[in-house]
Amino acid sequence: MRKQQNFALPTFTQNTYQGEFAGKYIAAALLSAKTLDNQYITIMPNVKYKAVIQSVAVDGIVQDASCDFQNSGSVALAERILEPKELQVNLELCKQEFVDSWEALQLGYSAFDEIPKDFNDFLISYVGGKVAQATEESIWRGAAATNGQFQGIYTALSSSVVAGGTTAPVTSSVSGSITSANVLSALDALVNAIPNTVYGKEDVLIYVPTNVVKAYQQALSGGTAGANGWNNQMNVGEKPLNFQGIELAFCPGLAASAMVAAQKSNLYFGTGLLSDHNEVRVLDMANLDGSQNYRIVMRYTAGTQYGIGSDIAIHKNY
Repeated sequence: MRKQQNFALPTFTQNTYQGEFAGKYIAAALLSAKTLDNQYITIMPNVKYKAVIQSVAVDGIVQDASCDFQNSGSVALAERILEPKELQVNLELCKQEFVDSWEALQLGYSAFDEIPKDFNDFLISYVGGKVAQATEESIWRGAAATNGQFQGIYTALSSSVVAGGTTAPVTSSVSGSITSANVLSALDALVNAIPNTVYGKEDVLIYVPTNVVKAYQQALSGGTAGANGWNNQMNVGEKPLNFQGIELAFCPGLAASAMVAAQKSNLYFGTGLLSDHNEVRVLDMANLDGSQNYRIVMRYTAGTQYGIGSDIAIHKNY
């Protein structure tokens, strides 16, 4: 029989993490999102309110030499605004529902009669995983008008109205759902849609969702000689996520069959979570209302933006 735990009178009623220590917890939660964890896009921390992303386009600047200074060509300046949205977590959990799981992580039954600090860390870690999942999804398909979400990159790119006066992205000639039967043709069409000025850049990636990764693996694994001449006799297990020399960046937050080809230096994630204005609070309600409840409070900011739309190609999933 499991030893009964006494949670009635813990030695603390509130545990507050603020400033830099809080940043570690929130940063760990947000950076566990696959897109951010692998740095598939440019991360801009400490954006307190807004950040201006400036782009410069020059054309026709080379001219025949002469003795005089003759201004030539054109210079176009443009800017886009990255404005992270303030988000929060207000969650109440019952201790009893998590004690067994926490004890399992301690490799045995707890001998403590009071709640140790590790239990706080466990609850924060648990909630942090949920925050990471929500962040990953919002990075790509979030909608700023939806409670708990911020504007996603693919949401903005696939919109019929492109804000900020920038040129719309190039749309692949193939659209719709992707399966193992058409994944290679869909990827080929997307590569063809990448602007010539961008193709070949070192940081160009093709961002793909879960179903495309599965379809690509299945396509390359078909028979002794898989699709595209892939030799399965020499390669066992997972096939490399690479198409025609371009890395396929696995981003679970993308909606099924939605794909984006872009330079990671042209996609941005902004947040103020590393500033001094973030906090994580774990509130033990036992001494306040006699309950077995824990409250976890988080506040952070997050937002995305892209720079030059005409340098991006997308595959629409409809």
